[in-house]
Amino acid sequence: MNKKAVVLVSGGLDSTTVLAMAQAQGYSCYTISFDYGQRHRAELVAAESTAKALGVVEHKVVTLDLRSIGGSALTDDAIDVPEDDPGGIPVTYVPARNTVFLSIALGWAEVLGAEAIWIGVNAVDYSGYPDCRAEYIQAFQAMANLATKAGVEGRSLEIKTPLLHLSKANIIREGMALGVDYGLTVSCYQANSNGEACGLCDSCRLRKAGFDEAGVPDPTQYAAKPVA
Repeated sequence: MNKKAVVLVSGGLDSTTVLAMAQAQGYSCYTISFDYGQRHRAELVAAESTAKALGVVEHKVVTLDLRSIGGSALTDDAIDVPEDDPGGIPVTYVPARNTVFLSIALGWAEVLGAEAIWIGVNAVDYSGYPDCRAEYIQAFQAMANLATKAGVEGRSLEIKTPLLHLSKANIIREGMALGVDYGLTVSCYQANSNGEACGLCDSCRLRKAGFDEAGVPDPTQYAAKPVA
């Protein structure tokens, strides 16, 4: 019987690479995205496109309203997306986002009988987000196996984070080796409705630097000239 995995996909470079890696390891993949009121909604179109291109079993979009609590430049239009690096945890951090997303993915994984959840968190080029650290993932996995019927009955679930300690360049190299079409992905925090990137935000800078370091042509469509 094929092993099943739920894969969180945002339409971005990292999560698309994770999906390809899960498939390469023989998992039947069920992808999940979240329409949470984010500013960069072009990512939802990209998530569906990449899931379809990679041939997942099922792609699901769950609607949430994180704008109702705000607190992030991605969920509150009154907070500008920064175009420099102020240091510390940036305003693009969405409070409790990965905890909410992983909890819903956990529920679907239990329904499906999946043995793993794959997520593209990264502790190297991660913008300082606290819910992208190894300690956080370990704590969530422990909680997941305490909180579910499957866990109590001995069917433990693993949170897979293959990108955790990879640089952006190495993530791109891994994806290229697996045939990922990065032209389908959108990483920008403020991409326009056509999916064109600003070239200025933190996510754009990390993505562009990754392609440069990997020595791979950048397929990103920019609405304006990217940063040097």
